[in-house]
Amino acid sequence: MVETRKRMVAEINSNPSDREILEKRYGKNNVWNTSELTRDFKVVGFAAPFAVVVRKSDGVEGSVKFQHRPRFYFNFQES
Repeated sequence: MVETRKRMVAEINSNPSDREILEKRYGKNNVWNTSELTRDFKVVGFAAPFAVVVRKSDGVEGSVKFQHRPRFYFNFQES
């Protein structure tokens, strides 16, 4: 599992996407910068390239992927 995450981190960060590309891939309402993420979610933990989050609007737990530069979080998936 750790090796899989390491490969994913390397892949995501070797060719990071800008916001427009991420929004086309995952949807406009499924991409956040850091301030947007903390507005909409409580971050419970990190295990790159994932962050475990709780959506503030309804308490639903899930995860998002993230890339380092530019820092975007995307593809919220309920647990």
